[in-house]
Amino acid sequence: MVGLYTIHGLVFGWGLPTEVGPGAREGGGPSVGGGCGAENGSFDIEMNKEEAGMRENVVMEMIGRKVRIGMIGGGPGSFIGGIHRMAARMDDRYEIVTGVFSSDEGRSAAAAKGFGIADDRVYRDVGELLAGEGKRVDGADVIAIMTPNDSHFPYATAALEAGFHVICDKPLTNTLEDARALVATAAKAGTVFCLTHNYTGYPMVRQARALVEAGELGEIRLVQVEYVQGGKARAVKRVPGQPLSWKFDPVRRGPSAVMGDIGTHAHNLIRYITGLEVASVAAELGAVVPEREFDDFGGALLRMDNGARGVFWITQAAAGVDNSLKIRVSGSKGTVEWRQEVPQELEFRTLDAPIQRFVPNGPGVLPLSARACRIVKGHPEGFPEAFANLYSDVAEAVAAHIAGKAADPLALTFPGVVDGLKGVEFIDAAIRSTRSGGGWVEVGG
Repeated sequence: MVGLYTIHGLVFGWGLPTEVGPGAREGGGPSVGGGCGAENGSFDIEMNKEEAGMRENVVMEMIGRKVRIGMIGGGPGSFIGGIHRMAARMDDRYEIVTGVFSSDEGRSAAAAKGFGIADDRVYRDVGELLAGEGKRVDGADVIAIMTPNDSHFPYATAALEAGFHVICDKPLTNTLEDARALVATAAKAGTVFCLTHNYTGYPMVRQARALVEAGELGEIRLVQVEYVQGGKARAVKRVPGQPLSWKFDPVRRGPSAVMGDIGTHAHNLIRYITGLEVASVAAELGAVVPEREFDDFGGALLRMDNGARGVFWITQAAAGVDNSLKIRVSGSKGTVEWRQEVPQELEFRTLDAPIQRFVPNGPGVLPLSARACRIVKGHPEGFPEAFANLYSDVAEAVAAHIAGKAADPLALTFPGVVDGLKGVEFIDAAIRSTRSGGGWVEVGG
């Protein structure tokens, strides 16, 4: 699909049939025919809204059916499991056909019945699911993994080796060795892999990325990101005879509680919007709640691979704060700022013009952002819709793979397995820096 739009008389195109892998930036935004800066600080957009926005159901157009998906984990009582199922159903591009929803066979079977899974597709464990679906003519196309961190690697590896496309919660793995091995396995499999850094699905996050790609910010010089929560502000003490949540278990959660849970989101958001890599970091990870045995705070200075500087800080121990993710990116020409708790607004400031405020499907919204909007401006969309944007993009990529066609490049900006590796490398670097007393260390070194 090819579309054209104009900004102050300059012609832009999107959806060109280039071959781009998931998470890649090539072709992932508008193809710019000159600069699009406006002296009066405003954008005049003329576009075909049917083409700019998410199409009704491109999956049905390509393969004549919905993408079939099986789920691992996320049974009743799981917050993120409910979000995954909602995301899969929202745009009517998937059919949930199977799943192992709990490590407890009885609970999993009960959940499957409640979700309407056919009796002959209720499996006892993950191995049986992959084998059973692999034999079916109408077997699952995609396996979605929403389990504790330590099981991401074995489940994703098994699914890839069995020929399935994969959607996996972050972090990718708990160790660098496993992350690198999973990247190699995914490359060999040649199937679609999505890591659910769902904040990249917000229309205004995609607008920020598109503005950077269009050169509206100029050369990126500064990045500031913070992710602040208060859910772990209270001390949690062990009760004899009662197991703690897996998130308190260092073997299951990984080497850093706060980095694995929210730090990778903040790191990924920097990379998604700017297209830059964090080259080196000077970090401190630790606990601010007395007598806590795991980290609940992280702060770092960043050096980006283009020489830009950054500031990063995260915590889950800020009493009274809900889910405050914020990012500001400044270039030589302008700055964008986005706040997750007010997700429908993106501020854009330039040197010589009034502040601009973009909203979903509003004036000046670029195609990458417009395709992530479902309804007219003034009607807010939020967390579930952003998650669903990843699912819908993956469905389009999977359908294109099945049909042997090229997917729209705008559907291919979702985080992939390499993005997951970058996140694990960042965690590793922050830990190494902390152990060295906060000295500068190379990311991925």
